[in-house]
Amino acid sequence: MEATAQIEDRKLIQQAYRQLLRSIKSPLDATDQKNIRRSYEIAVEAHSKQRRKSGEPYILHPIEVARICAEEIGLGPTAIVAALLHDTVEDTDVTLEDIQEQFGDKITHLVDGLTKLKSDYNPDTAQAENFKKVLSTLVSDVRVVLIKMADRLHNMRTLGSMPKHKQLRIAAETSYIYAPLAHRLGLYNLKTEFQDLCMKVTDREEYRAIADKLQETKESRNQYIDAFIAPLRTKLDQLHAPYRIHGRPKSISSIANKIRKKKVPFEEIYDLFAVRIIVDVAPEQEKPLCWQVYSIVTDVHTPIPERLKDWITTPKSNGYESLHTTVIGPGGQYVEVQIRSERMDEIAERGFAAHWKYKGLTNQQDLYDSWLDGIRELLSEGDKNPKEFINDFKTNLFSEEVFVYTPKGDMKILPKGATALDFAFSIHTDIGQRCTAVKVNNKLVPMGYKLENGDQVSVTTSRNQKPNENWLKMVVTSRAKTKIKASINEEKRKSGQLGKEALERKLRQLKLDFESNVDAIVKHYGFKNRIDLYYAIYQSRVSLLDLKQLEVSNGHLVFESAKPIQQAPRSTKKGKSPKAPISINGEPGDQFKYLFANCCKPVLGDEIFAFVGANGVKIHRTACPNAQHLMSSYGYRTLEADWISENASHFVVELNINGVDDGPGVIERVTSEISTKLGLNIRSFSIKGDEGYFEGKISLIVSNTNQMNQAILALKNLDGISNVTRTE
Repeated sequence: MEATAQIEDRKLIQQAYRQLLRSIKSPLDATDQKNIRRSYEIAVEAHSKQRRKSGEPYILHPIEVARICAEEIGLGPTAIVAALLHDTVEDTDVTLEDIQEQFGDKITHLVDGLTKLKSDYNPDTAQAENFKKVLSTLVSDVRVVLIKMADRLHNMRTLGSMPKHKQLRIAAETSYIYAPLAHRLGLYNLKTEFQDLCMKVTDREEYRAIADKLQETKESRNQYIDAFIAPLRTKLDQLHAPYRIHGRPKSISSIANKIRKKKVPFEEIYDLFAVRIIVDVAPEQEKPLCWQVYSIVTDVHTPIPERLKDWITTPKSNGYESLHTTVIGPGGQYVEVQIRSERMDEIAERGFAAHWKYKGLTNQQDLYDSWLDGIRELLSEGDKNPKEFINDFKTNLFSEEVFVYTPKGDMKILPKGATALDFAFSIHTDIGQRCTAVKVNNKLVPMGYKLENGDQVSVTTSRNQKPNENWLKMVVTSRAKTKIKASINEEKRKSGQLGKEALERKLRQLKLDFESNVDAIVKHYGFKNRIDLYYAIYQSRVSLLDLKQLEVSNGHLVFESAKPIQQAPRSTKKGKSPKAPISINGEPGDQFKYLFANCCKPVLGDEIFAFVGANGVKIHRTACPNAQHLMSSYGYRTLEADWISENASHFVVELNINGVDDGPGVIERVTSEISTKLGLNIRSFSIKGDEGYFEGKISLIVSNTNQMNQAILALKNLDGISNVTRTE
């Protein structure tokens, strides 16, 4: 039996390797072929005794990561070799020296960037430390991040074999960092799949409901697309240029977002698909031909002018180029049409990798350079803790942007929501730090004014101006925040020197060593670093007289400090307590000090997880708006939680209701349906109407999600009610 299993494993591995070789599109010389074969052999040998959680041979994972790099991202042989070896140094006896000897500097650098740091440091910053390490290689070789994206994509595709709480943790981290990073690097396919796979884990019911409805409407949707495209083909053929035209459905996660934002049911989402027209012409002909296609589309179907988005004249900051417009198709249905060239389409599909392939073929500026400069600046802040770094990095992953201009007409691209002060820092650090006034379109505005597309901005400066703490509230870009913090810290450092000298004198009086005690004092008073402590002493916010009251042991001041959170706090209740409806990490919940979180109000039947905080354990829904941040930043504090009893106490759930305001009859119908027909208690009910439309919020006491869903369905069926949703 064992021999048969080994033969089957070998067949699977060889089949996966052949598929990888077929996926490589770039030409391979003799050295490339040799390196790919050798890296494959080393990886097979190194991982020979390892298996994935699913039970399959572990080597299938690096082979599939390499295939994704080649086929779905478009990377070349060097990245394929690094992808095959990406787990060897971390998980096997292979060392970086071995790889250096076999493959040289480039591949060693990539593999080193992909190797996680050892986990013998603070677990609170472990995730951030490892991600910071990967990103530190971004500015020198972006392939490390692209291979990491492929690695994460395969892990997400095969997440089913992991325990539920680990699935949630990995999905949260993916949604928090990897999906926005994929967008920023122009990898739209990866971004969309990341978001869908995350939703499949965190909100399975909604994911399945939308997937089922898309399947049900697939045939009628395809018929509609054919009817929409048919009259276009006749005119497009007259251009005598090669083109492709097809319809593609929107992703499940984007449809879910529309349902939440617009507060309408699936049936009322009009743009479930987009029609894409792709022309195959030389770069110099792309722009005029795309506009010709736009003219044909708007001749055949009625356009909605305000829905035109021109990312051909002004590409997005991640290199994305396309013309988007919305037209009214047959039956009065709105249809989004995307028009682009084959080159633009490849950049949209493969992002950064394709961008470099076409670099220099167009006259556009290098759209990644300024972004990479921003990452270099973040990395140069050596004293920044890993979590601050990740938070600042995340602000660089903006998906929406504004285009503004200097007085000379130079364009600047900033994230949506950026302010006049952000603009000043984007021009130059000195201009930002010395900014005293800003004019937008020749009108004086506050420094916190939010910029809009097309604004022309001029900045007035003064040598006497210096940033202060309030400035941090007026900016959103990481560049501005970093520079403001650096300036404030420099001022603190200068003033704090006097505070430091006072502390040194006090410790000398107590006959204590400065270096042996200063960090404990910083921690005791709750400061982030020494500079903040010195500055507080300088400002007399900390009294050094308190140090005299403390005990001394072996030359160290003794502080009473709380122990770090290592495990979930246990319940201290004595006597018999009612059986909890949940289990935490497989143990009865009444053994823990737990509460249901107010931010998401879980109800029996919801998918849940536990989070260990300073004051106990909170039970959250997996679809909680705070879940992504909690699990991606504090993954080690999340625990598995499950419902184990149907005899739970009652739960409070809030519903949003909107519809046609036809007077007091609405209130009577709603309360009668809930209280009289369904027998549910109403905890609170508020409603307001305006110009024939009303919005209401009703708080109900239910036993489980079945009762909640029954209430939602019953309310939706009432006359005058347009939509009912659970409050997020």
